[in-house]
Amino acid sequence: MDLNDSIFPLQAGFARAFAEEWIAAWNSHDLELILTHYEEDVELRSPVAVKLLQGDGRVRGKAALREYFELGLKAYPHLRFELVETLWGIETIVISYVNNVRGSKTAEVMLISEAGKIRGVWANYDQ
Repeated sequence: MDLNDSIFPLQAGFARAFAEEWIAAWNSHDLELILTHYEEDVELRSPVAVKLLQGDGRVRGKAALREYFELGLKAYPHLRFELVETLWGIETIVISYVNNVRGSKTAEVMLISEAGKIRGVWANYDQ
């Protein structure tokens, strides 16, 4: 790949469009659409995963992520996210949102691959 073709450093337009598409995918509850945003070897770390999966809070690989997200969508059939803010760095995007189930703020730090998909994500909650 030519260095001029790189998506890095990320730009505001890419970060905002990615965040809006990601939120819309979650609000659609279409699991396959949600998963299009993630790499096959993705790793997610989340306090919610600790509770739901009774483990260390890490979800490794897209197949495991599919199962985890499916559990969440079944548990919260009316789940909706409202985008609050999008921040970006050289290869990361932070999506801050409020979900209607708990009314709490969440910020997800997403490490983006050259393909423009999430390869790592750290979920952070206010309560």
